[in-house]
Amino acid sequence: MSLFLIAALPFLGAVFPALLIRAGRNASASAAGMTTFLAFVGLLINAPAVMRGEVVTARVDWLPGLGLNANFYLDGLGFLFAGLILGIGLLIILYARFYLSRQDPMGQFYTYLLLFQGAMVGIVLSDNILLLLVFWELTSLSSFLLIGYWKHLPEGRQGARMALAVTGSGGLAMIGGMLILGNIVGSYDLTVILQNKELIQASPLYLPALILILLGAFTKSAQFPFHFWLPHAMAAPTPVSAYLHSATMVKAGLFLMARMWPVLAGTDAWFYIVATTGLITMVVGAVIALFKDDLKALLAFSTVSHLGLITMLLGFGTKIAAVAAIFHIINHATFKAALFMSAGIIDHETHTRDIKRLGGLRHLMPITFGIAAIAALSMAGLPPLNGFLSKEMMLEETVHTTWLNSPYLVPGFALLGALFSAAYSFRYIAHVFLGPERGDYPAHPHDPPVGLWLAPAFLVLLVVLIGLNSATIVGPLVAVASDAVFGGGKPPYYSLKIWHGFTPALYMSLVATLGGVALLMGHRWLERIWNALPRPEAKVIFDSVIRALTGLSQTITNSLHNGVVSRYGMIFVVFTVGLAYYAYATGTIGLPTRISLEAPLLPIIGWICLVGATLATVYFHRNRLLALVLIGVVGLIVSMAFNYLSAPDLALTQISVEVVTMILLLLSLNFMPTQTPVDSSMARKVRDTVISIVAGLGTGALVYALMMRDFAFPSISEFHLANSYKGGGGTNVVNVILVDFRGFDTFGEIIVLGIAALVIFALTESVLGTSVRARLLNRKPHWPQSGDAHPMMMVVVTRVMMPMALMVAAYIFFRGHNQPGGGFIAGLIAAIAYLMQYMASGFTWAAERQRFYYHATIGWGVLIAAATGLGAWFNKVPFLTSDYGYIHIPPFEEFEWATAMLFDTGVFLAVLGAVMLALESLSRFAWRPGIASEHPMDINPARDDPPEESTSVNTQEKES
Repeated sequence: MSLFLIAALPFLGAVFPALLIRAGRNASASAAGMTTFLAFVGLLINAPAVMRGEVVTARVDWLPGLGLNANFYLDGLGFLFAGLILGIGLLIILYARFYLSRQDPMGQFYTYLLLFQGAMVGIVLSDNILLLLVFWELTSLSSFLLIGYWKHLPEGRQGARMALAVTGSGGLAMIGGMLILGNIVGSYDLTVILQNKELIQASPLYLPALILILLGAFTKSAQFPFHFWLPHAMAAPTPVSAYLHSATMVKAGLFLMARMWPVLAGTDAWFYIVATTGLITMVVGAVIALFKDDLKALLAFSTVSHLGLITMLLGFGTKIAAVAAIFHIINHATFKAALFMSAGIIDHETHTRDIKRLGGLRHLMPITFGIAAIAALSMAGLPPLNGFLSKEMMLEETVHTTWLNSPYLVPGFALLGALFSAAYSFRYIAHVFLGPERGDYPAHPHDPPVGLWLAPAFLVLLVVLIGLNSATIVGPLVAVASDAVFGGGKPPYYSLKIWHGFTPALYMSLVATLGGVALLMGHRWLERIWNALPRPEAKVIFDSVIRALTGLSQTITNSLHNGVVSRYGMIFVVFTVGLAYYAYATGTIGLPTRISLEAPLLPIIGWICLVGATLATVYFHRNRLLALVLIGVVGLIVSMAFNYLSAPDLALTQISVEVVTMILLLLSLNFMPTQTPVDSSMARKVRDTVISIVAGLGTGALVYALMMRDFAFPSISEFHLANSYKGGGGTNVVNVILVDFRGFDTFGEIIVLGIAALVIFALTESVLGTSVRARLLNRKPHWPQSGDAHPMMMVVVTRVMMPMALMVAAYIFFRGHNQPGGGFIAGLIAAIAYLMQYMASGFTWAAERQRFYYHATIGWGVLIAAATGLGAWFNKVPFLTSDYGYIHIPPFEEFEWATAMLFDTGVFLAVLGAVMLALESLSRFAWRPGIASEHPMDINPARDDPPEESTSVNTQEKES
């Protein structure tokens, strides 16, 4: 089975449990189980090749220019983790079917579980670090949904937020580290990165990349000091806890360290950071676990301890230590999943997880007792169970490890961690199952139906079988997975068996076991000391840090984002000027290679007018109407400049936009006072003046420097000039760029233009039902009004000009592919033709004669443009690729036909609809659809009730 299908199956199958929940809980669980089973079978199909040492690959170049390729590969390490994810996932699905109550939305649970499962499978199969990062963040998001599944529990919601905050923050750091790593190697493919150990470790960026990547791994695998989030995630249902702790989520960090081991391990930095963190986590987690009374909390901190053990082994940097880490990953997954399921059974049957309310369950729940006892003894590291074998290998490696020139520190602390590990394991058995039966259980204990204990019983069977015959059952898997961690080379000698003779590790194991028994016997006394000791509470620290960061963020946000646009502009301009100056001061610029041309008189006059109009706009900006006139002058001069500099397309577009914009802005002024308030002090005006002058001079200097120098590389315009006709079938390069070379940009622009018009419509729609409309209709004009609202001369002229303007628009549209013009300009010209009717005869008169809806016009424009682009797919070319040819229709001459004309039609309709919808929206404060023009709606400004008819307002509405 293809790796793509294996990775995609959980995501595809996530839809079915939610859909099938109406068919029953069994149907929903079966759908989830079948999806996972198919993916597991697909993985097993590739097992023979993997066990032979081969690597199965699947590659698709997605965005090769960015280094983002959808590449997957399956080696021994990926096979091991994918097998744990899918195999234990099957057991969790079975267990959850009988664990969840009828009040729990089971379809939703399985959907979340499969999304999480798919994200984990994606991580372990990814051959591209960018793709791995995508799946990495998906695990954080999907685990958030799983941990917070019981939304009615505050601790569930808080645990989900804590997990997301910690693992998400680490993921952000990891993104930076991975990008640095890809930059060092020059590739983001893992198979390439893993072959460049010397290059990576010789780079000065090795240490920053290492720290950032380890932050991601440590936060995900709950390493000290990020361990606190994992116990709070226990508010999730037990199936989630069992899955997170045994095969997923926390194992992602271990997988990352194992995957990157060939290129990151072997340095002092790796040893001291990874091994020390793992050792501290191992001891701290074990000590805390001994004094936890909640069954799941005890197991959660035990998971923290064992994760630290594996991290420590990977941190040693030796091959045999890596083998021990891989072996313990397998063993921990089996006994820890069984332990969590047994804790869930106890909670499910007794209605409590409090150890102090339990005890004496061995006779009442004999099956559960057998499962939990075997799993706990394996966790304690007792023979002949699998936990003993990997614990022995761990202790043996610590004996040969020196830390800060001391041969005793690492084995001493490791022995301490193993001792406490045995103690909390023994406590799990003794305080829950041994002792006399009690009469105050919250519910009468009894063994559950087979559906609840079958999955943990299977795992416990593996615990025993692996312990008795590990070389045969898991030996080959450990070998191929370890070889993938080494990255090749000669494997070390090791033996997966129970008896290795009288070794230091055996004596240390014996001490740990006896010490664990002693700690259990003195637990009550030790617990009083523990409770009396002052110690930091992780949740309190986390909440305090979050509150401090939130307060700091709010302070920064409120000081920068205070709603004053001028401040935003000032910050942006100052930062841009500073960045530009830094680039100029630290960079190099060659001498000018071009000579200055003598400026003719006409451009100088135009430049003086442009500068004068701009300065006048700034000076008279408080008078909004005058400022608008001056802005129109600026736009007109810019249009003339475009035409003078041989850019007729730009000149046509600019002048058309200028006319439409001026009319729309004039309408917008109806909603605002005629004078802007004085909102700036003299000091602020001086500051802003200085900033604007510096920015303006800097921009001018940059433009001058660019114009006076040749470029080392040819301009892209040469490509467009050479390929405009033969590639797009048009001689107007500007139009070919818009509808072909950069058609996707134009497509996005018309969508944005349509959205802007719809936003204007929504805003003015909200104004129609408020008292603002009444004040607008009944306000007194500031200037004397003309006696004739609709001059006959203007009405007659616009009637005559209407068909002429539309004909010009059609002419501009059809000539656009080879001459200045096109759909955008034609749409603006047609809009001006309609605007003239509104101006001459009033909004009500023109609206009554409207024959098409502007919303639909925008929609049809976007749909036609999109359909043109989709048509390219049927010819197996990229989206929006145009084509052209020549058609001869007798008796006409041969003429060119290009698909770009259809795209331009969409642009034309979108532009026309957007402009007219904006006009209608800004004009309709005096009119509502469905109300006859001879009986327009009037609003009494003194009340909010439905308006009465008023002659004065009626006249104003007609004139508007």
